Amino acid sequence: MRPHLKLFTGETESTATFAEPEVSMTLGEISEILADAVRTKRAWLRDFEDDRIQVSADLYDVLSSYWNMRRGA
Repeated sequence: MRPHLKLFTGETESTATFAEPEVSMTLGEISEILADAVRTKRAWLRDFEDDRIQVSADLYDVLSSYWNMRRGA
């Protein structure tokens, strides 16, 4: 991927927005990394706690059901 360079002219471009590139990872990769980060209390987790992520509808259903069952126990 080529770096995207931008010429700074001193003026702000309030109308220009650049989308972050999307990267695909397996749930296994993500869960292993996040489990380790939670276990070792990594500070960078707080930097991303308000970020939105997209998950499939079926994964959302499973996560929601799990969370509701966990709360009721």
